[in-house]
Amino acid sequence: MTAILEVDQLVKKYGNFAAVDGVSFTVDEGEIFGLLGPNGAGKTNTISMLTGVIPPTSGTARIAGHDLVKDREKVKQINGLVPQDLALYPTLSARNNLTFFGRIYGLRGKQLQQRVDEVLEIVALTERANQAVEKYSGGMKRRVNIAAGLLHQPRLLFLDEPTVGVDPQSRNQIFDSVLKLNREQGMSVVYTSHYMEEVEFLCNRVAIIDQGKIVALDTIKNLIAMLGGGVIRVGLSAADPNLLAEIAVLPGVKSAILAPSAPPPAAPAPPAAAKGKAAATKTVSAGQASGLEAPSPEATPPKSQVVKVECENSEQALISLVTYLAHKDLAILSLEILEPNLESVFLHLTGKKLRE
Repeated sequence: MTAILEVDQLVKKYGNFAAVDGVSFTVDEGEIFGLLGPNGAGKTNTISMLTGVIPPTSGTARIAGHDLVKDREKVKQINGLVPQDLALYPTLSARNNLTFFGRIYGLRGKQLQQRVDEVLEIVALTERANQAVEKYSGGMKRRVNIAAGLLHQPRLLFLDEPTVGVDPQSRNQIFDSVLKLNREQGMSVVYTSHYMEEVEFLCNRVAIIDQGKIVALDTIKNLIAMLGGGVIRVGLSAADPNLLAEIAVLPGVKSAILAPSAPPPAAPAPPAAAKGKAAATKTVSAGQASGLEAPSPEATPPKSQVVKVECENSEQALISLVTYLAHKDLAILSLEILEPNLESVFLHLTGKKLRE
């Protein structure tokens, strides 16, 4: 399949700090590609370079065969960008906002008005097109923002967290719009989000970026398969190398290491369109696992240590782990079972919650 985007060792530095540190990936023509990472990981800087907003420090990228730096104006005609922040004039109507942005893209006359009508229909705002944007809900404003990025009919659309702060109805409308653009018009999409369920629902391949580097890039199916039987995170008052080595050879266990952070809170509820594909995370108390009552994960003392146990068989590993800790007379302060899904893959690779 032909790649519409080819990124090779892209770097963005601010002084001695590398916000993006040698990122490489490709996006195929007609693909919806997910770019995930915690806050500050380098996602927005990467997108800003690929859309010509900021220059790269080094590295190259080609978009539809055009060099990112040498053919900047041509690249801007191919790309569409929907940024995190709303870029709208609140006192103007949606139609007038879009007319203004269309003129910036060089559209005029009947062509401009026809295109404004088309993008309003795509984001389902035709009936409210003449109302001032300041009277819109957050979700409606997001949809106008998306419409502005579609005016010049880009072949490659960058959507940077397009559903932040929107209501479920608008979120589903955004999903429908993205899928329609992809399936009916063949538009390629690079999609970033703080919601794993969105990425699982929309994307086939995903790159996970952390500290400016890509730490994983594959299909969602293959990334999930990488975890095998899942992960158990157990909070203990202390854990030394000998303890980790003994846990690692228990039945059903693949490996045991100290986790870099405490167990995260539950993921946000999935959007309605993504039901049935939500991350399957189960949190149980130590009492449920061993027959004794124990503090909840929220009550884990700040100085406790969390052991991350990778499983070949999560059920067998859980039984052997709890039995072993009881035999060693070690109190279980928290226990969390992460069944294989994109959320657990992300936590496994970065040690962080997506919103950190």
